[in-house]
Amino acid sequence: MEHPLFFLARAVLALAGLIAVLPPAIADEPLSVSVAVRSALARSRSLDASTAAAQGAREMAVAAAQRPDPVLSLALDDLPAEGPDRFRFAMTTRSIALMQTLPNADKRRARGERFEREADAAMSERVQRVAVLQTEVAQAWLERHMQEQRIELLQVQITEAHVLVQTTEAALRGGRGSVADVFSAREALAQLEQGLIGAQAERTNARRTLARFTGGPPDQALADPPPMRQTSSAVGEAVPLLNLPDLVALQAREAVARAEAEVARQELKPDWSAEIMFSQRGSQFSNMVSIGVSVPLQWDKPQRQQRELAARLARVNELEAEREEQTRERALQVQRWQQDWRAGLDRLAYLDAQRQPLATQRLDAALAAYRGGREGLGPVLQARHDALNLALERLALERDTAGLWAQLEYLIPDSSTGVKP
Repeated sequence: MEHPLFFLARAVLALAGLIAVLPPAIADEPLSVSVAVRSALARSRSLDASTAAAQGAREMAVAAAQRPDPVLSLALDDLPAEGPDRFRFAMTTRSIALMQTLPNADKRRARGERFEREADAAMSERVQRVAVLQTEVAQAWLERHMQEQRIELLQVQITEAHVLVQTTEAALRGGRGSVADVFSAREALAQLEQGLIGAQAERTNARRTLARFTGGPPDQALADPPPMRQTSSAVGEAVPLLNLPDLVALQAREAVARAEAEVARQELKPDWSAEIMFSQRGSQFSNMVSIGVSVPLQWDKPQRQQRELAARLARVNELEAEREEQTRERALQVQRWQQDWRAGLDRLAYLDAQRQPLATQRLDAALAAYRGGREGLGPVLQARHDALNLALERLALERDTAGLWAQLEYLIPDSSTGVKP
């Protein structure tokens, strides 16, 4: 099986190349889910932040793998401070020295590797942000679509309620109706118009939320919704669970901890330093060259270096345990999403096939009885109210099901295009 970090690297490179050439959404064209997602990715600054963090870590990786800078020192020894030879250089030694600390190659490699793993972690977090952003944008698009449908539904109901008010008023004038029926029809109309005010406010908020992601005008028309009876991410079947961006990010952080533990292990070996010094003395004395080597004495290694290594290894164990626990939780979560999404589709199909026809038949029967004089207006209003509630229930169920579809559809950014088609 392909290592998740290799999968991640290809996804990041493909995504970065795509985003760089993506045009902004065209305002006068209907906005689809895929276009909204691409527009949001193209203008997201949080993705740029992750890229910059990775670039900074890679720069640090190069610097950390180098030897420390040499130290140049200048010194004056035995300069008289008093007496007849005060501040005369006859007996003074003038020295220039160059010292270089020499960490071994394994230690320098480990220091550089630690920042390389930081760069990988930053890029894995970038892919995780892409997945989250895609899901949020898709859900924002679906929420706005649902609010648009809700407005249309209420407007149809209001139009029918106006007709009913006119009908009851005409019947009252003709001596066939009652004042109670007129007031009941007017009250039903007022309730619908009040509900429309709240729905318009929620639609405005939904439009602004989507526009915040895409950068387009809030009132841009929406395209048809995508088919939601299938998803392109069959996690657990075609796509390994470990390739989920958040789990890959946890693996990357675990790799950083392992690299830090390796640095601590290499610190058990002290860094030697070499120094060469040239000393110039008075004319009556010979010049001198000195060579020295120094090494730190790790006299308390069990309480210092070994303790630090133990702490780093404990951190690795901590992250490993957290990753395994998170993997189990995510597996259960994805399974629940899949089950609830399929159940939502079945519930929508049942509502359309069974409950909707019953509500329509009940309303038709109530209207026929009212027009025939066999029933009053009350059953008609109740049937209309129940039909509206059923329609709103269907919209809410469709929104929940669509939200689950978005969660599943954008679990993993597409490795070839970076976004869903």
